[in-house]
Amino acid sequence: MGVAAGCALLGAVPATAQPVTSGSWTFGGDPGDYISGGQDYKYSPQNGDVLTVGASEDRNHIGVRVSGVQGDWWDVDFAAPRGEPLTAKTYEGATRYPFQGAGPALSHGGNGRGCNTLTGTFTIQNVVFGPHGYVEKLDATYEQHCEGGPAALRGEMHLANAPAPAELALDATIADEGKANPVNGKAIVSGTVSCNVPVSVTVSGQVTQVKNNVIIRGGYWTSVACKPGDPVPWTAQAEPSGTTPFQKGKAEVHTKASAQDPNYNVPVAKESTKVVTLKKGTTGQSTEE
Repeated sequence: MGVAAGCALLGAVPATAQPVTSGSWTFGGDPGDYISGGQDYKYSPQNGDVLTVGASEDRNHIGVRVSGVQGDWWDVDFAAPRGEPLTAKTYEGATRYPFQGAGPALSHGGNGRGCNTLTGTFTIQNVVFGPHGYVEKLDATYEQHCEGGPAALRGEMHLANAPAPAELALDATIADEGKANPVNGKAIVSGTVSCNVPVSVTVSGQVTQVKNNVIIRGGYWTSVACKPGDPVPWTAQAEPSGTTPFQKGKAEVHTKASAQDPNYNVPVAKESTKVVTLKKGTTGQSTEE
């Protein structure tokens, strides 16, 4: 028979799964079906049920979960054959996710019930993906049989979300000129960062200069609050790692602007390198000789 292992039955709904805005999920089983107990179920956000849906980064797997207003919990997983994205088609010969071989996979469980083994088929009628596991639309039907038995569980879902938010895009520039501070030996460099959504951006990098066959290097970092619109300026000081200070002249500046995408919770970075001219001076003034 099936297993009753509570949390062990939860499907691998991706970490980027998002609440479903609208739609429905209905399923029921034949008498003798272990999962449904021969009962019919229906869930929708409009009725107060909380449904979530998410896909793997490679779009091979979609996981759906519901927490019903009556305390029910169910999840279902669909997976294409390994290495393939899910598309609108019928997948036959599905076995239990995530223990399938090279073929497609399916698994419907919940309320403390699941199949040890299963066979089934499912049809993806329509699926629209956004970036990073976002699912805009999913229309699917499926049928599964636990432990090779004749009793079937059959389900149907029609889920819809708002269009996927834009991915975070960053840009970083480095100013043509910087300063070599004669007081503390640090290099003062600057530039701008741009973004398409509000986000805190970390700007870090390294200044490299060669003087009298001595390589002078120093790292820097700073943080700026970026908002869409005009580029946001940044300024940072690089402290030399050795005893030789930064000096007037050419230097190579490498910078990396990095942030966490607030919509998809993934890191985003933009790097650039530029040769700049360091002039003698401090942050507030310039005393070029």
